[in-house]
Amino acid sequence: MINDLKTYLENMKKPWSALYYRLVWEQLPQVTNCKVLDFGSGLGITANHLAKNNDVVAIEPDAGMIDMRICENNYKQIIGNIEQLKEQDDDSFDVVICHNVFEYAKERKEIFRELYRVLKPNGIISIVKHNHTGRVIQKVVFENNIDEAISLLDGGEAKVMNFGQVDYYNINDVKEWIDDLDINIEKVLGVRTFFALQQNNEIKYNPMWQEKMFEVEMKVCDIDEYRNISFYNHILLRKLT
Repeated sequence: MINDLKTYLENMKKPWSALYYRLVWEQLPQVTNCKVLDFGSGLGITANHLAKNNDVVAIEPDAGMIDMRICENNYKQIIGNIEQLKEQDDDSFDVVICHNVFEYAKERKEIFRELYRVLKPNGIISIVKHNHTGRVIQKVVFENNIDEAISLLDGGEAKVMNFGQVDYYNINDVKEWIDDLDINIEKVLGVRTFFALQQNNEIKYNPMWQEKMFEVEMKVCDIDEYRNISFYNHILLRKLT
């Protein structure tokens, strides 16, 4: 398990992972001098980044990940899950981050309601989710794994190292979670539409390629046709005042 986490951490340092985080952070509204909650903080990459200019609280259930977390900037790390989330005060955070978490959670609606509860009026919830269509395209184009693509199209399972089975959900599920809450979906954006489909990994180390790819990804992230085929979707919700 420790070796798997070390491999995962090394992968997070690759240029394609750095590009993913750069895109997600760029898509966030300006987050400065805010109280931020990162629920399911993993290796602390986003928590550490936002802690440069914000007061950040991170909650993560995996002690192994916490042991290896990035903490160049000061933030509060809590080991826990929804129970520790329930201990946070009402209306206490300006921004709530929940990236690639709901796919692996059973109590999705309960978690979302807790995130809503701790969010201040006019605050933002940032959810990053896996997009089923994007994974199928990844299997066909980048991995050339046609059998797994067919399996996914037939309702088969997808698994991610260190996290397990990906239980996909879509925007309609999110709409159902917020149906009786005072919160609106402001944007649904695409992340990793093109760059992970490039089979030549060497070119991804080229800074010029990275800059051009960042530019094109940002240009298409809010266009429906491209968002619908991206590997991830980034959902931004705002709590009403």
